[in-house]
Amino acid sequence: MFLKPGFRDEYKKRHDQIWPELADLIKSTGVYDYSIFLDEETNVLFGVQKQDGDLSSQDLGANPIVRKWWKYMADIMETNLDNSPVTIPLEEVFYLD
Repeated sequence: MFLKPGFRDEYKKRHDQIWPELADLIKSTGVYDYSIFLDEETNVLFGVQKQDGDLSSQDLGANPIVRKWWKYMADIMETNLDNSPVTIPLEEVFYLD
């Protein structure tokens, strides 16, 4: 994902105040550990989720709560036409178990 320049503090503030119904919804998919990291040089946001089962927060795009959150975040992130964050799939090239 990509943060617009100058919005680091606002992005953190909004996530520090995540809506309880959104947090509950994400957890209901089996996500039990979710972190987002920021590379301040490039404004790239990198999310990592641990989950039980086959679902993740990425499977919630049709949910009205998620769509409302996307709209809320659209002014500080690069988004698609539906306000979903622009994302790039990454290939795992190393995993230490």
